[in-house]
Amino acid sequence: MHDMKVNPNKISYNAAISACEKGGQWQLAMSLLGSMPGIRVIPDEISCSAAISACEKGGQWQLALSLLSSMFDMRVIPDKISYSAAISACAKGGQWQQALGLLSCMPDMKVIPNEISYNAAISACAKRGQWQMALSLLNSMPDVRANPNKISCNAAISACEKGGQWQLALGLLSSMPDMKIIPDEISCSAAISACEKCGQWQLALGLLSSMPEIMVIPDEISYSAAISACEKGGQWQLALGLLSGMPDMRVIATEISYNAAISACAKGGQWQEALSLLSSMPDMRVIPNEISCNAAISACEQGGRWQLALGLLSSVFDTRMIPDEISHNAAISACAKGGYWLPALCLLSSMPDLRMIPDKFSYSAAISACEKGWQWQLALTLLGQMPELQLSPNLPCFASAISACVACSLWYEPFGLLSDMQRLGVEPDPSTFSTLLTECEQHGLLSTEHGLSLRLLSAGP
Repeated sequence: MHDMKVNPNKISYNAAISACEKGGQWQLAMSLLGSMPGIRVIPDEISCSAAISACEKGGQWQLALSLLSSMFDMRVIPDKISYSAAISACAKGGQWQQALGLLSCMPDMKVIPNEISYNAAISACAKRGQWQMALSLLNSMPDVRANPNKISCNAAISACEKGGQWQLALGLLSSMPDMKIIPDEISCSAAISACEKCGQWQLALGLLSSMPEIMVIPDEISYSAAISACEKGGQWQLALGLLSGMPDMRVIATEISYNAAISACAKGGQWQEALSLLSSMPDMRVIPNEISCNAAISACEQGGRWQLALGLLSSVFDTRMIPDEISHNAAISACAKGGYWLPALCLLSSMPDLRMIPDKFSYSAAISACEKGWQWQLALTLLGQMPELQLSPNLPCFASAISACVACSLWYEPFGLLSDMQRLGVEPDPSTFSTLLTECEQHGLLSTEHGLSLRLLSAGP
């Protein structure tokens, strides 16, 4: 009779915790679970599994693991649902080793893993690009009578995609029908993205075009991945063609699609097309973001349109977007290409006021601007500031500073810079030495002794 009185309360609590789990209210779920002993209601595997799943949805993987281990103290035996929820929590937290540890210990606890357990573990591996382990898990599923399904294959393809294994991703996609699993848009999009990451733009386009043949309708993710593949392959015309063809396929372009297309135009030096796309985004009810503007500024930089780059950068401040280091670096580089050293230095000096820390790319572009503007003193000053900011000057920084000095018929400073490069372990490129030797010899600035020293430096250790 006592159990009959307790059961209704337990059912109510389990239902309440499950409701919290579905709503992602992990704090409330844990509070309800913790209050159960106070009213003499003993938690069971249903209560605990629901609470673990609530932690999983809330991204609390440590708490999920702690609750799983504390079930034994409550004399509650974890079941496959409990373990699967905990493994999934580890997957969301990027803890693939923890996920694999849980999966491997299930048989020792006399709990047989199922498809859900394996899918969660494969997903954990996929998030960290652990493609070998993901494929190993997928292949081992039949050994425990767990049948791979669409989720298993999609997670494994995603693991291959993140690990840069495009051949394996395509092979797995093509083998799905043999396993009596029908690929979907997630499968194809992951495979296209795998091709995109490895610069296989032709394969990406071929896969996109073949999707309708297997009764899979491309979505915005598929198209965005294919456009990005074209961007990486320098195929800006194809990228624009895909973007413009999306409405005909009843696929709505997103900011990701536009950003990839703008970046493709930037890489192809098509600054007019990039700006046109950026300006057309609001008409398509797509809100530009920082990536959109950065790509457009980069396009202007590639096209040597420094005024447009600065105009775009200033327009970002009129929106809710926050310009970042990438925006400023591209704008500084745009100024550098035209030799407009003053606006380049203004941009560089304004970065700390905007809570941005200039990096070596910022300084490299600014030094290059000084070089092209014949400002060798400023170039050396910027180079000298870098160690104070804990920035190690790279080859482009030194090369621009050396070129600035040579252009102003100076040679003592370049010779000292070459020594600094050797001291800092920056390997000079042959063109730096060749330019310096040629210019100095032409201007009669290089003595026999120093010429020999310079050639010894160029020979390396």
